[in-house]
Amino acid sequence: MPSADSRRGSGDPAGRGRTTIADGVVAKIAGLAARDMPGVHAMGGGMARTFGAVRERVPGAGSGKSATRGVRAEVGEVQAALDLEIVVEYGAAIPKVAGAVRENVISAVERMTGLEVVEVNIAVSDVKLPDEEDDEDEDADRPRLQ
Repeated sequence: MPSADSRRGSGDPAGRGRTTIADGVVAKIAGLAARDMPGVHAMGGGMARTFGAVRERVPGAGSGKSATRGVRAEVGEVQAALDLEIVVEYGAAIPKVAGAVRENVISAVERMTGLEVVEVNIAVSDVKLPDEEDDEDEDADRPRLQ
């Protein structure tokens, strides 16, 4: 008579199927991890931020900042590679901000997904000056479309 263990299967449960993680999932994790770092003002280039701000004002198009703005992820079976575009606050040391972002993104993605992050490329597309209006906030006083 087979034992209870042999009827249920034996070995590691992880070996009984496959888990796939979409590029968008990794991009969201990376985007949120990058935004959390001091010195990062925004994610994405000027046009991406402008389109995102417009999209956020359209009813039914989703609310809040897009977590994947400025992030591109390529995910394989066991590895991931990321490209990030950031806007740095004026006065912040860009190499230090980029290093901190890279470290936080790698840590978050590897911890949450189990994937090995093989590279995180960071492009600094702009510097936010203290007296500049924020692309995302410049129309904040205007009423939203209903």
